[in-house]
Amino acid sequence: MTLLESQLSQRSAVPLPARQAVASPAAAAPVMEQQRAQPQAQRQTAAAPTAAAPTAAAPTAAPSRPVDASRDPHARLQALLDPGSISVLSPPDSAGAVAATGTIDGMPAVAFACDARVQGGALSSAGCEAITGAYDHAIDAAVPVIGLWHSGGAQLRDGVESLHALGTVFAAMTRASGRIPQISVVLGPAAGGAAYGPALTDLVIISEHGRIFVTGPDVVRSVTGEDVDAERLGGHDAHGRRSGVAHLVTATDAEAIAEARRLALLLGRQQSESAAPADDVQAGLAALLPESTRRAYDVRPLISELLDEPGVELHARWAPNIVTTLGRLEGRTVGVIANNPLRLGGCLDATSADKGARFVRMCDAFGVPLIVLVDTPGYLPGVGQEWGGVVRRGAKLLHAFAEAAVPRVTLVTRKAYGGAYIAMNSRSLGATRVFAWPGAEMGVMGAVAAVRILHRRTLAAAPSDQRSEVEAQLAAEHERESGGLERAIALGVVDEIIEPAKTRHALASAIAQAPADRGAHRNIPL
Repeated sequence: MTLLESQLSQRSAVPLPARQAVASPAAAAPVMEQQRAQPQAQRQTAAAPTAAAPTAAAPTAAPSRPVDASRDPHARLQALLDPGSISVLSPPDSAGAVAATGTIDGMPAVAFACDARVQGGALSSAGCEAITGAYDHAIDAAVPVIGLWHSGGAQLRDGVESLHALGTVFAAMTRASGRIPQISVVLGPAAGGAAYGPALTDLVIISEHGRIFVTGPDVVRSVTGEDVDAERLGGHDAHGRRSGVAHLVTATDAEAIAEARRLALLLGRQQSESAAPADDVQAGLAALLPESTRRAYDVRPLISELLDEPGVELHARWAPNIVTTLGRLEGRTVGVIANNPLRLGGCLDATSADKGARFVRMCDAFGVPLIVLVDTPGYLPGVGQEWGGVVRRGAKLLHAFAEAAVPRVTLVTRKAYGGAYIAMNSRSLGATRVFAWPGAEMGVMGAVAAVRILHRRTLAAAPSDQRSEVEAQLAAEHERESGGLERAIALGVVDEIIEPAKTRHALASAIAQAPADRGAHRNIPL
């Protein structure tokens, strides 16, 4: 029994009428390159959907069910939606996809699933109409839409007709962008045109069997000579760590579907009925940072302590020098974006700017308040960064914060220097409130680095045994003149210095007191 089948059994979902898989050799044969890349066992299963299940997996006393039940779109929809809540939207002849309405923990939602049993999930015009119909229903009802992807793209035999139909799916996704949450769960190949389905949505989850690529291994091998398999080309590592296509990576299909439910609730039901008030005093937060300001630390435990419970970290392995997390604070959904000194010292770079900008715009589009935790020495220097577009891509983060209409509260924990000080939701970009912990530093650069530039001749002339002492004196003088944190308070760019123990209460109060709003823009996949 697969993990997905086990989950279905435990949830006691009421089964929907099973659709009959196409049994003809032409229909069962893989028709797209990515279908040829499927494991042999999967292809044999797709070609013989009515074969008896192995004895160990299905006792004789149990009702018979197809070997490929885990690829059945109805079974997958049952795993996603609450038992007894499902109402099928698509007509029986919608080859390639099944769409339905239902609930997730009582919250209304719309979902669709590709039918991997029919030509590897390749989408016909009727299948695309089922998906666009699901989108129309979700937009009208203002509810989240979740796609369970396992598709080879457009049906080959339909030619330009299926390409046109697939294009209408992309248009529907664009119409829904920024209006309703869109979540994609990739449970098998999402290849060719189908690769862009998940990519156009707000959040992408890829399971152990998920593969996303425009051209599969056989085509890559024949055109470029590169010998690569489907996993390396478009699997976990490719999209969870390298490309940034996948927001979440899971070990199993059941975990992927469970994460989709959790994210749908965070975006679709933003106020929890069991809201826990923030404590006035929360001891121990300061201990999460090392005593030495030069030592690195992982910011994620701090994020977990500030939230009601550990949130969902997005893009955990892609650009890990910035952390993006969805969670709840006093029961209300918030987005947390934080520099992570454990990676690159917390520097911003071109990739992390892309990641941060995408997250900020998504939260703004759906009215999710933002908490920004700042501890950064600036932008990462280097030829690779400049040539890699750090100016162009860094501008996205500036634009995203300056454009955002949601409440957004900034906390500087240790330091904020240079352009990164501005980019991380500074007062100049319209931050709702800016807090700082005692001892936080901010400026164009650190005092020591500044005097090494401003007073390099003085330092060069100083005796070598006195140079460190002279440097320290000049740094202290520079700190007094430039003002640092006290000067920031006087200028109004920092509202208040708060003790670490009172941080959670201060953040929650600032968000609660700010007027609720959301951005009037789409969520283009930056």
